[in-house]
Amino acid sequence: MQRACRCVGLARASFYRRPADKAKRDAPVVDVLNQIVAKHGRWGFELCFFWMRNHGYGWNHKRVWRVYKDMGLNLPRRTKRRLPKGPRIPLVAPEAKNVIWALDFMHDTLDYGKPFRTLNVLEEANREVLGIEIDTSLPAARVVRVLDQLGEVYGLPEALRLDNGPELRSTALTEWCKDRGIELRYIQPGKPSQNAFIERFNRTYRHEVLDAYLFSDLEQVREITEEWIKDYNEDRPHTANGKLPPVQNWQHPKPTEMSPIGVSN
Repeated sequence: MQRACRCVGLARASFYRRPADKAKRDAPVVDVLNQIVAKHGRWGFELCFFWMRNHGYGWNHKRVWRVYKDMGLNLPRRTKRRLPKGPRIPLVAPEAKNVIWALDFMHDTLDYGKPFRTLNVLEEANREVLGIEIDTSLPAARVVRVLDQLGEVYGLPEALRLDNGPELRSTALTEWCKDRGIELRYIQPGKPSQNAFIERFNRTYRHEVLDAYLFSDLEQVREITEEWIKDYNEDRPHTANGKLPPVQNWQHPKPTEMSPIGVSN
């Protein structure tokens, strides 16, 4: 380069190489990365790079990483929210009503694919269904409103047994319970058997209602559920109640501590 400049009488300091077209230069790398991501959407940079190497592409890792970032493929991954472990609380059936209510969410879809949720509230003493709230979205404020409405009918419980979902860990619910002196008994993360009474109820509700019908709209889900709740509470025999419906006989012998394996209805 110095010799060429000297031949034409051009000062070396005034000579600049024409900048290359970055997009054109990196187009082959972009094309290969697009092919990989289209087939393996969850692969990270390392897998993509070594796949290229294994298939004969000789680009070095610095170039591939630069293109990878320019394409926005290095987006941060969502990490699993860490939950407090908490102590294991034995599952003991209360001897009286309004000692412990159990809460849990369920999910299903209408016949055209639209999802909806249910908030199930169960009285642990006699396994009576206090309410099932149904809607496409059930945020923390809605949970509080449901509990307020149930409190006006049944009175408020001493404690709630619930899992670690975001709605049930929300400030709205914890403050509401604190103001009313209600204890929150969270189960340990990943241990649904510690809320076995309502988990067993959920299976019955899914088998007899959610899986038994094709729902066209939410109003139909609510109507069928309301009829089923009335039958479940007043007519359906329940093993834990000595084969009697929950509202007919809730004062029954209970062991000092019940194993989740032995819970049935």
